[in-house]
Parts: sequence; C-alpha cells; structure tokens
Amino acid sequence: MTQAGTQVTSTLLEAHEAEVLQQWMQQLREDGALHSGRIREAELQTQCGQFLRLLREALAGGSQDIESAAFAPLRDLLADISASRATQGFTPRETTLFIFSLKQPLLDVFARHAGASQADALAANWSIGLLLDRLGLYTMEAFQKTREELIVRQQQEIAELSTPVIKLWDGILALPLIGTLDSQRTQVVMENLLESIVQQSAGIAIIDITGVPTVDTLTAQHLLKTVAAARLMGADCIISGIRPQIAQTMVHLGVELDVVSKATLADAFALALSKQGRMVARRRTEAAASAPALSGGPRQG
Repeated sequence: MTQAGTQVTSTLLEAHEAEVLQQWMQQLREDGALHSGRIREAELQTQCGQFLRLLREALAGGSQDIESAAFAPLRDLLADISASRATQGFTPRETTLFIFSLKQPLLDVFARHAGASQADALAANWSIGLLLDRLGLYTMEAFQKTREELIVRQQQEIAELSTPVIKLWDGILALPLIGTLDSQRTQVVMENLLESIVQQSAGIAIIDITGVPTVDTLTAQHLLKTVAAARLMGADCIISGIRPQIAQTMVHLGVELDVVSKATLADAFALALSKQGRMVARRRTEAAASAPALSGGPRQG
C-alpha cells in the first residue's frame, strides 16, 4: 500500500464512514451472515462499527503495515471476534466473510466520492483491496489458532473422561480402558490411576482392556508402564478382558505381560476379593434354608 493510497483511503473513510457501515451491513445480510442465528444483527453492527473506527484511526497515522503498533487495537478486535466465532461454531467462510464483504461497499462508496481525480480513486481502490486481503488472512489465522486450541483441549477432556477410575470395593479400583492406548493417553491413565490409589488407599487395581481393539508391542509397553507405576505406589495390578484374538496376537508377537491376567472383569474382581481374604457366595433364600428341615424332620401326629 502506497503512502498516497493510505491518505486517500483514510480521508474518504472518515468522510463517509456512516455510508460505508450502512452498505456493509446490507452486504452482510445478502451474504447470509445472519442466517445461522449465531449472532444478532445489533451485535454484528457493533462489531462493524468498531472495526471501521479502528481502521480509520490506524490509517490516520499513515501506517501501511497491519503488524505495526497503529494497527494493534484493530488486530486485538479481530482476534477477539475470531476466537468468539471459533468457539460458537462458525465456519472459516463465515468468519472471513466479515472482512471480505467490506471490500465492495468501500469500493462503491469511494468510487462515488473520490471526485474527478481518477488517480485518487485508483489509489484508494488498490490500497483498500490489499489492506482487506491482509486483514482477512490475519483473521483466518486467528480463527484457525483458536480452533486448534479448542481441538487440543477437547481431546484432553475426552481422554480424561474415557479413563475413569471406579471404586469396586474398599481397597479395590477398576480402570476400564476403551480405544487405542497411545503415549499421551498412557500419561493420563497413569495420573488418574495413581491419584485414585492415593485418595482411596487402594491395594489392588484392575485394568480392564475389554474395550481396547488391539494389543501390539507398543500397547503392551504402555500397559506395563501403568502397572509399574501402580506397583511403585504399593498397589497390585490385575489385567482383565484379554479376548482370545488378542491373546493369540500377543503370543505371535512374543508379548509378555508380567502381571496376573483374567478373562473377564468379574473374574478379576473375584481374585481381588480373595487377595483381601473375602469371597463371593450365593445368598441362600429363606425358603431354601427351611426346606431340608421340613422334609427331613419327624412327622407330627
């Protein structure tokens, strides 16, 4: 953007800001900016007004670089708008439309009011086109950054939710695993399990892998790390849920789990109870308990 173009653009925008705002809002309506219902017209108009004011102030200083200090308030506004729209579920097109829809209204207004100087009109058109392109790219980058941060945070939350530690009995915990066990998730599993062992004063931890689709060498290593960490905290581990297909795969791969394993969670729970000196027994009903006495007692006559 040339210095002359910056001055012309600043002068025209200051003189016809209200007209530009009116046509910009009309263009946004035609482009469907309000169709999703995620933003109200009053809020959108406020954002547009703030943008035009900050743009005019930045251009009034003669700056040509959107990374300069003069454009800092405008960059902050675009970052806030992009972050808000990324959180609300706006698409990249809907977000960048906020900037690019301003181009035609500005060009139309400047063409009507640039006067007899065709050179001034060309300078303003060229300047505003380049400026809005750069601001649009900045908006897209800010939007994408927020989206990536959101995805990472959601992945962390899902990882924590998918590794719940359940108290089965006094001193007995269960950790049901579902999905692939990678290095990042192993760290979450370890932290959740070790914290629960301390909080519950647990001596036995059952790691159930019924929901783990495959167990390869890497997955086995992650399991062994979790078991070793639990042992360091004084808790014995039992692995349950090893299906026949997984058992065959582990044998073919030569994978050895140096830990007690059971086919089902129920079997692992029964073993954990026996380690505590407890057992699971069927409760005899009152009718069953009294039946032998009735049938085997002396006859009354």
